[in-house]
Amino acid sequence: MSVEVGKPRIQMSHASVPLVHEVEILDEAGRSKLTHIPGERPLTIYLDKREVVTLMTLGSAPEALVLGYLLNQRLVESPDDIESIQVDWETDSAAVKTHRRTVDIDALTSKRVVTTGCGQGTMFGGLMEEMSEMQLPDGPQLSQEAIVALVDAIRIHDSIYKKSGSVHACAVFERQGEHGVRMLHFIEDVGRHNAVDSISGLMRLANKPGKDLIFFTTGRLTSEMVIKGAQMGIPFLLTRSGVTLMGLELARQTNLTILSRCSGKHFEIYNGAERVVFTQSPG
Repeated sequence: MSVEVGKPRIQMSHASVPLVHEVEILDEAGRSKLTHIPGERPLTIYLDKREVVTLMTLGSAPEALVLGYLLNQRLVESPDDIESIQVDWETDSAAVKTHRRTVDIDALTSKRVVTTGCGQGTMFGGLMEEMSEMQLPDGPQLSQEAIVALVDAIRIHDSIYKKSGSVHACAVFERQGEHGVRMLHFIEDVGRHNAVDSISGLMRLANKPGKDLIFFTTGRLTSEMVIKGAQMGIPFLLTRSGVTLMGLELARQTNLTILSRCSGKHFEIYNGAERVVFTQSPG
């Protein structure tokens, strides 16, 4: 598969792998039954034959995951720097070949922060310090009805979680009309940081800016998730879970609107309430 991202083109594999597996278990009464569990497998990224990191992943969108990871970690500056991404599940590896090397990988990887992401995420270099220079512009606004519609779209969406549990989901939406939303991408993975990197990669492949989009995750909004949201330029981060203190502080710093405990018609705004349009009276 060849995907065009401006010029030049990225040559990419289209590596597929089973996402769920049927296993036999015993219940509390000793009865045998079949159930499903999600896959989890290592994917080692090689950048110009140099081993960078091993990610534990479900494998639903491996090429997009690799691209999003490299961009979010600033190990490549642009998709235009990449010639090819080839994923091989027989060797559990992803070989990335670049047109040119514009990043000092040694300098970046010498400083590593292990994050709170499921399966342990990693941030390289002085990314936390660089966030002080990142600020999203004011606007746009999101109506109360659109938030409820988004949460409902997640609820009814067919997912691996409904079949097997044990995964996190991330999705990105665009607004439709005044009160509607449309889902652009939905990704599940064993770690929420992998799911958001995959969506970031898909957005970059489609040359889709984040300035008018809404991001939803089933996992908590930690500092890492807020950083990735800011990197994508998405002004709205929603979760059905909670928010950490550092996540909130970074949202305030970067002018991100974050909503927590999103379920049914309920949500809590932790920052950026000026972007939310209330259309229903309290109670």
